[in-house]
Amino acid sequence: MYGALPGEQTGPLKRPAPRRYAAYRPVRLPGSAARGHLRLNRKGLAIGIDIGGTKVAAGVVDAEGGILSEARRSTPGTDPRAVEQVIVELVEELSRGRRIRSVGIGAAGWMDLAGGTVLFSPHLAWRNEPLRENLERLLRRPVLLTNDADAAAWAEWRFGAGRGEDRLVCITLGTGIGGAMVMDGRLERGRFGVAGEFGHQVIMPGGHRCECGNRGCWEQYASGNALGREARLLARANSPVAQDLLAAAGGHPEDITGAIVTELALAGDRASRELIEEVGEWLGLGLANLAAALDPGLFVIGGGLCSAGDLLVEPARKAFARNLTGRGFRPAAGIELAALGPNAGLIGAADLSRVSSRVRNQGAR
Repeated sequence: MYGALPGEQTGPLKRPAPRRYAAYRPVRLPGSAARGHLRLNRKGLAIGIDIGGTKVAAGVVDAEGGILSEARRSTPGTDPRAVEQVIVELVEELSRGRRIRSVGIGAAGWMDLAGGTVLFSPHLAWRNEPLRENLERLLRRPVLLTNDADAAAWAEWRFGAGRGEDRLVCITLGTGIGGAMVMDGRLERGRFGVAGEFGHQVIMPGGHRCECGNRGCWEQYASGNALGREARLLARANSPVAQDLLAAAGGHPEDITGAIVTELALAGDRASRELIEEVGEWLGLGLANLAAALDPGLFVIGGGLCSAGDLLVEPARKAFARNLTGRGFRPAAGIELAALGPNAGLIGAADLSRVSSRVRNQGAR
């Protein structure tokens, strides 16, 4: 398909009228360039599937991004064939009594630019796996394959916090930091299809060792893992300000997680709030670096860590403004929380599969 995926086409696309920015006007190009590779007004139902390390979530999604029904399964280990079978079971379950146009698959990992092969997935044993071909044979329907962060960014651009902004960068804060870009109505995937690895920009040379092999990566300072690590260090130091953290973990510093810190912060614990504020400051610094390179109109921040809300985002906004190159002499991107929550990935995958030209060319079988 990627004649089908927006990562391959050039030029802005016509899209639905925005909700938030009254000054926005869609750009129209003459002739064939205006048609591009997507038909954003295509109706019908699609199934989106979000494959994670522990669960596979699926849903039937309509043309407005609404989820009509959902189903979930545990991720069956790392065996590619077992994962394919779970996908088939979910599609069969959700398709009963409905005409499904297409299926979109979002998964962590690197996809080739043709959109047919998973080059590498960190959670599953996919190495140069021809996943789209396998699934189309099993499902007898058109299948779109995309990175999960790209799918989430597309959903936020189409239906969520990024609607109305055509230069969008989406950041997901969880165990690490993921990212994706929608630029002028297309997913920007880079020359080799692996753009968006924002969490591995080196923000502190010689800093904490990262799983990628480098030191000082952004995700070592502005992720859920980073929040939990700093809280554990505070607790192990027997700091009196960490007593509530220790109590919440049953007196075991090693059991303190980012989720525990966030819960306590929302309940008013001062030390937990300070820890989240520090993460927010690192987040804002990294966003300022991205703004210098990409100049987006909006950053949308998603992922599990965003349950902290303004406790995280307000320090990030302040640090962003303080570190932005050319500050005071240039327009600055907005920073907003994602609107679609954990369902963004399956919504985006479903919508991409519906509107892509590959689905138009094949038709529902």
